Amino acid sequence: MNSPHPAKPWFAEFVALAAIWGSSFLFMRLGTVEFGPVATAGLHVAIAALFLLPVLLWRGLGPQLARHWKKTFFVGILNSAIPFACFSYALLSISTGLSAILNATVPLFGAAVAWVWLKDRPHGLRILGLIIGFAGVAMLAWDKASFKPDASGLATGWAVLAVLLACLCYGIAASYTKRYLTGLPALVTATGSQLGASLGLVLPTLWLWPLRLPSATAWLALLALGVMCTGIAYILYFRMIENLGPARALTVTFVIPVFAVLYGVVLLGETVSLWMVLCAIIIVAGTALSAGVLRAGRTPKAK
Repeated sequence: MNSPHPAKPWFAEFVALAAIWGSSFLFMRLGTVEFGPVATAGLHVAIAALFLLPVLLWRGLGPQLARHWKKTFFVGILNSAIPFACFSYALLSISTGLSAILNATVPLFGAAVAWVWLKDRPHGLRILGLIIGFAGVAMLAWDKASFKPDASGLATGWAVLAVLLACLCYGIAASYTKRYLTGLPALVTATGSQLGASLGLVLPTLWLWPLRLPSATAWLALLALGVMCTGIAYILYFRMIENLGPARALTVTFVIPVFAVLYGVVLLGETVSLWMVLCAIIIVAGTALSAGVLRAGRTPKAK
């Protein structure tokens, strides 16, 4: 337990997950402009489920999924169906960098949900962290959110609220996973969640399917989303929840904005304002305090 060796795979998976999820905003943007938000989310989880299910069956984990399908399917609605639809909608009117910075509030919501639900009551600096983190969100939203429709008929205010709703769902799903799915292999949770999300989105996806055939770029973006950003990434994520707990696992969102902003600037030509950077620092500082990372002792820290 005190050997430094266990920290190495944890850190490698942590950075890999941040880099993969950072790219998800780019791929969602490329997909949603042609497929629309709901169809993007529906295809996203369906591709992930088709990728994960054969792997699960090959590993002989089908019986475990059959025993726990209700709980894993429910996690899929909370942790994939609703958040993916929200992010896809938001990316029609806000940048990938801004959505990723707002996504860094997930540990804030995770800590708040764990406090109410799991009785993991924060003390001292953790309460201060919640206050600081949500203050940073308010500052960023005040500057970027407007409920006045633009030329395309969209309003950034609704996009910001959609992202925050997604973050709340992530926080609830993390505590639900810790309480009801502890001990279940990560592959079972990941596969079941994507199957549940696919079932939840199948009818809305068919109803809102685009009239014009999307380009090959949009299809490839959704393929990357489903296989890499969800199928592979969720195996890593649920394993981190199992090994580190929901509060620590959610701190991966500290690093995601770095990759997302980098991808957006280099590949999409997006700009990042000084105000966004300042708010991001405040949000990350608050979430680090609220999750107890700054006094986590021997637990490996996100950097």
